[in-house]
Amino acid sequence: MGELTMAMPAEMQALKARMRATWESGNYADFAKHLEPGALEFFDRLGVASGVSLLDIACGAGQLTIPAARRGIRVSAVDLAQNLVDRAKERAKQEGLDIDIRQGDAEALPYQDGSFDVVMSLIGAMFAPRPELVAAEMLRVCKPGGKIVMGNWTPEGFVGQMFKVVGKHVSPPGIPPPVLWGDEETVRARFGSGLSALDMKRHMYPLAFPFPPADVVDFFDTHYGPTVKARASLQGEAQSALRDEFIELWSKHNQASDGTTSVAAEYLVVQGVRA
Repeated sequence: MGELTMAMPAEMQALKARMRATWESGNYADFAKHLEPGALEFFDRLGVASGVSLLDIACGAGQLTIPAARRGIRVSAVDLAQNLVDRAKERAKQEGLDIDIRQGDAEALPYQDGSFDVVMSLIGAMFAPRPELVAAEMLRVCKPGGKIVMGNWTPEGFVGQMFKVVGKHVSPPGIPPPVLWGDEETVRARFGSGLSALDMKRHMYPLAFPFPPADVVDFFDTHYGPTVKARASLQGEAQSALRDEFIELWSKHNQASDGTTSVAAEYLVVQGVRA
């Protein structure tokens, strides 16, 4: 892992620093509370048993780390953003849960080879800039016969459309689009012969907020790091144009009619067996 860090080009180091600052901006811990019901739906389908060793990559403030540990799963967790790691540690301490939670990089995981029965990332590792390293690291730290699990937004789904809106207003960072992790053919190629079996299914993730679409957009603008940074990179009419287009998108897909917001966002559930 250290060699990867030392060999990282200066441009990539700068990109990593910007990405870390992005995820440390806003207030993702409070933002993620609205995502927890969908996260638990994803996790419940996995059927991870008590006593199993599990690594939660890009754990955020622990929306799956904490519930998994409550179930007797031997959880370790890692995230790029130090403030989210600190928040997850605080939550674990408050509940008296013994969890190894570290600041670290999905492209250079701070664990030994074959350390875990299950290696998991929900809407997290997909944002790392070098997906080939993410796949290699997930395989490396997973025991032979263990499970590799991901949940990734699809290009065609609602969040994929959100990314397209941002791309119209803000120059992309010059890395592979994160939503390619939601494309079955791409996932199969990235893991290659590292998996002896691979199952992929598309599901709908509930995005529910107790306020109307315009307020959802403003909530993203103040709490969700990537949109905080996107908005900050624009000024005046450009900011307003981005906001208006987001409101239009959320309003178009809103399934609620009571002044709240409820949108179903497609994501790909990836489950593989480590060869």
